[in-house]
Amino acid sequence: MTRSAVLDEVARRLSERDAGHPLRIGIDGVCGVGKSTFAEELVSRIGSHGRPAILLDSDGFHHVRAIRYRRGRDSARGYYEDAYDFGALREFALEPLGPEGSRRYAVRVHDLATDEIVREFATAPADAVVVFAATFLQRGDLRELWDEVVYLDAAIERAERRGIRRDAVQLGGADVAARAYASRYMAACRIYLDEEDPRSRASIVVDHDDPMRPRLVDRRD
Repeated sequence: MTRSAVLDEVARRLSERDAGHPLRIGIDGVCGVGKSTFAEELVSRIGSHGRPAILLDSDGFHHVRAIRYRRGRDSARGYYEDAYDFGALREFALEPLGPEGSRRYAVRVHDLATDEIVREFATAPADAVVVFAATFLQRGDLRELWDEVVYLDAAIERAERRGIRRDAVQLGGADVAARAYASRYMAACRIYLDEEDPRSRASIVVDHDDPMRPRLVDRRD
């Protein structure tokens, strides 16, 4: 299948799902696998299937720097446990969007650029599909709050190479980015894979080794 066909099929499956409340979709996978781009394209496709679609940006759900780096900037465990404010995601977004919820959800709780705590809210239509892309989103009891999880699966070495290319400028060059991935980012993903086995828990798995030629995976594979 082409990338367009895979996106259309995933969008069709999600658009046909009626949960009785806004559908909460997590796009999961290791760093560099292509979650954000997939989520953006998926939201566009869901809209074309006649459902209101909302992209919830994970950048708005980080902890402040003092928490993110309290174990040190090279800490894999620190990135795994302290990067995202999943407590706020649960309280201000996933639970209000779930059964018996108010549908009034937080668009963001943190400004990554200024490091300020913010509270910005909106109200989702009852039939909305809300898409959130981030690593670690099936960690612990958070996974019970997703109505569907799409896991983008790729060889960790390929995802790492893509992530390094993507983040090289921001992190200060390819060599610096490679060290950061080895010690912090991909090291944290390995913890996640070992502790949570997120691929096996996801409801939809997409082989994303080659983002231009993804493949829907039969769960018997």
